[in-house]
Amino acid sequence: MLIAPVFWSSGGLLVRLQSLDDAWEIVFWRSVFMALFVAGTLAVMHRRRTLHAMLDVGWPGLLAAVLLAGQFFFFIGSLTRTTVANTFVLMSISPLLAAVTGRLVLGERVPLRRWLAMAFALAGIVVMFSDSLDAGRLAGNLLAIGVSVLFALEITVLRKVRAHVDMLPTVMIAGVLSIVVAAPVAMPFQATGRDLAVLGVMGCVQLGAGCLLMVAASKHLTATEIGLLALLEPILGPLWVWALLGEHPGALTLTGGAVVLGAVVIDQVLGAWSTRAAPADSGAPVATPGP
Repeated sequence: MLIAPVFWSSGGLLVRLQSLDDAWEIVFWRSVFMALFVAGTLAVMHRRRTLHAMLDVGWPGLLAAVLLAGQFFFFIGSLTRTTVANTFVLMSISPLLAAVTGRLVLGERVPLRRWLAMAFALAGIVVMFSDSLDAGRLAGNLLAIGVSVLFALEITVLRKVRAHVDMLPTVMIAGVLSIVVAAPVAMPFQATGRDLAVLGVMGCVQLGAGCLLMVAASKHLTATEIGLLALLEPILGPLWVWALLGEHPGALTLTGGAVVLGAVVIDQVLGAWSTRAAPADSGAPVATPGP
């Protein structure tokens, strides 16, 4: 599980390393490579029962795939419009938004520590947005928040129907849906051989292998433990492009991002501490923390 968020966090760096600026074409090729990788993995894991494994997710899995496909588009759209730091930090509020949707849809109690974390995170987001008032970066920031909203809805809907969805078939279905939606808009394709190589790494390693590792980890860790370790993604993501490509987030982004990440990390640590005696998390399906 420590390796999974390291793979996920490479998304921003890989987007910067290819030359395409059309989010639709990036999503298309990334989804093609990811779907092929996951299909091969499922064939090895399930052999003749591969089709049954995909059908077993049922309509909850299909709904989760639709919401996950939306996250793919929002994630790439955000990365092509704002800084990597803004995208990853704003995506990290997913657990807090999931608590809000759980309260509104499921009537679940939200502990005081989480309300406080949301208040601090909101303050950090305001600081980050104050540094991104131009139309392009503002749109990118809103798309990043959209990723968190869709993730929160995905988790809440699955909990509403008490579904435990196998993520690998769901990720593949989401990839196929993304291909179908993106293809007509992405044409004519302009990706070079170098672009395809980078996007191949994105699909197979950044997303496909990351999800495979998370699924393997979910057999041994609770959802709370997985959520905590997944916070490495928004921490490492901006560091890669800062260290390797010199994309400095800016002083206000660093300040606001530190507040947001601090609020989320403290909330998750306190949550893990309060439930450490429980044998497992109740009713919370394990889903990919990030696209």
